[in-house]
Amino acid sequence: MTSELSSSLWSDTCKEKVTAPPLRDDVSADLVVIGGGYTGCSAALEATQMGAEVRLLEAGTFGGGGSGRNVGLANAGLWLPPEDINAQIGADAGRRLSSLLADAPDMVYGLIEKHQIACEPVRKGTLHCAHASAGMTDLARRYEQLSAIGAPVRLLDADEAQARVGSDQVYGALFDPRAGTIQPLSYARGLARAAAGAGAMLHGETPALSATRNGDAWNISTPQGRVRGKHLIVATNGYALAIEGLQTPTKVPVHYFQAATDPLPDHVLDQILPGLEGCWDSALVMSSWRRDREGRLIIGAMGALDHIGKEIHLGWLRRKIARMFPALADMPLRHIWFGRIAMTTEHLPKIQRLEGGFACFGYSGRGICPGTLFGNRMARALLSGDETCLPVAPVTTHRLPFAGVRQAFYETGATLTHLLKDRL
Repeated sequence: MTSELSSSLWSDTCKEKVTAPPLRDDVSADLVVIGGGYTGCSAALEATQMGAEVRLLEAGTFGGGGSGRNVGLANAGLWLPPEDINAQIGADAGRRLSSLLADAPDMVYGLIEKHQIACEPVRKGTLHCAHASAGMTDLARRYEQLSAIGAPVRLLDADEAQARVGSDQVYGALFDPRAGTIQPLSYARGLARAAAGAGAMLHGETPALSATRNGDAWNISTPQGRVRGKHLIVATNGYALAIEGLQTPTKVPVHYFQAATDPLPDHVLDQILPGLEGCWDSALVMSSWRRDREGRLIIGAMGALDHIGKEIHLGWLRRKIARMFPALADMPLRHIWFGRIAMTTEHLPKIQRLEGGFACFGYSGRGICPGTLFGNRMARALLSGDETCLPVAPVTTHRLPFAGVRQAFYETGATLTHLLKDRL
């Protein structure tokens, strides 16, 4: 399999369609958005609803980047626990960000309901599972911090966690009822459809080639057209292409692969994830698992599938399934795909200030709810002129030294872990 979106379960089961012809004219807009994932589509939807004329440029297909390749966990927060966030950006800013993110699943599921997005929404919570008994120490710390800010989380012992997962390979879990799962590509394309329905003009297969600021407007050139706009939002995150005249923010690309089985047999459906929670574990090289609406098991972990370590990753995955869910040991994997996560050193998303615009990036594997929130708030801030609504304070520059070295470190670590781990 390759990294192409066509190889994924999400592409095969996506029920949302987007009409977005390439830009072939010289046009103008109040807001130009570059990037057709969660952030860009959310920004376009909010701006259009505020009465702005919007042009959204997507280099490929809508949801074709990380928005269409991820696990589909709609989480109420970031990877970092609250006190770690506070340590990075200050207590007041941290508490505000955590509060906004706590409500972000309400925003996501509210948009799904309002616009009737066909993305298999299930809001039965998530389980952050201890991969070993030592993992409970970290989960207990997270539980204390989340409880302290009013999050309705519960710490589950090994017996309850194993019953919910359907495996004796977890040692406890942190349950968050605010969260859930979705079909991630369908959600991205549903947001795009909603934005178009509100009046935004969407253009697929339209990469931005250059961007220049002339006076009070941006001029964005594309292969067959040009758009002039007062405001600009760059929302390309982990799949950014070079745009002449704009500095691409540096991120650490971390890859994550997944595989999906056929729908599970009836006799195991009531044993494996019977409550339909989405799960991930506390291991340093993280893995995740969930079910979709048709009862398929979707399981994955850190790692890329475009190099010599591909068979190592997939070999580990088959061992992982056999160990966690012995009844599924011989089930074939029908879909295998991977995508790219954009990480920052602090594991916090960033908003970078542009003249008359913003660039947003670095969700570090938590793109669905934060992306929806950040896109919405950037559009509001630009059109209203009031930046107090932004989830984080904008930065003027962002540098991340040795990003390529860090990427190699993560991938090498994942490959070596999967070479040695879960051998029976």
